Amino acid sequence: MTRAGFVALIGEPNAGKSTLLNRMVGAKVSIVTHKVQTTRARIRGVAMEGDSQIVFVDTPGLFQPRRRLDRAMVAAAWGGAADADVIVLLIEAHRGVTEGVERILEGLADIGKGRKVALAINKIDRVQSQALLALTKDMNQRYDFAETFMISAEKGHGVQALREWLAGEIPVGPWLYPEDQIADLPMRMIAAEITREKLTLRLHQELPYQMTVETESWQERKDGSARIEQVIYVVRDGHKGIVLGHKGETIKGVSKAAREELAEFLGRTVHLFLQVKVRPNWLEESERYSEMGLDFKDGA
Repeated sequence: MTRAGFVALIGEPNAGKSTLLNRMVGAKVSIVTHKVQTTRARIRGVAMEGDSQIVFVDTPGLFQPRRRLDRAMVAAAWGGAADADVIVLLIEAHRGVTEGVERILEGLADIGKGRKVALAINKIDRVQSQALLALTKDMNQRYDFAETFMISAEKGHGVQALREWLAGEIPVGPWLYPEDQIADLPMRMIAAEITREKLTLRLHQELPYQMTVETESWQERKDGSARIEQVIYVVRDGHKGIVLGHKGETIKGVSKAAREELAEFLGRTVHLFLQVKVRPNWLEESERYSEMGLDFKDGA
């Protein structure tokens, strides 16, 4: 008897959703940085547990939206939760019940109806056990969670117990993907996400939120290598200079780091070529949203 179903990971930005997804799947399918709001599209990672195929939807962090891109990301997050068989709310142990968590609980009052919702308290190594118990009690008084798990997504503590529980909660049915497939995102989008992660790690200004990466071409070469051309879109000329860096050092470093990770991910040689283009209004262009897996209309 096989099982297959969708599990939505929801929570505030930086709660550890991408780290948990990568830990569950056992491969890097969602970008993880110290910056908030790095997950823009609903990235699906596929994990096998016994005869169960768990399809994880790693949603953008839920926060108070201000711009069109923000609104589209929040709509994608709630859309992912509404489409899922099981929802996992991830909160940070040391931050407790924030205003953002309270807003998410309000949303769950509607979205959570008719489906199981589990609570995963992450980063448990940052607090004392008494504080953890108090937080668990407080959260379960606010919402009727099916189960509560105490985990460290980064270190792996408690993750297997959560995975096994999810495997038993998803519906009975045939698998949705081939057994060896770990993500349903097109490789072009995964490649763009990897480059965007390297840019986000290198640039600590506000710039990452006003920047996107698209894979323009992907050529399979006769020697088995891949030639990938990508464009980094920024909104101002000054931002282009920041991305390029002094004598092109920043873009070279980003290209090298992204190329190495892509080569490891694909298991073959990668030739990566990056261009930086200024597009002042890319945040208002529907094509850019399609490339990120977001709905332009959701940002209206």
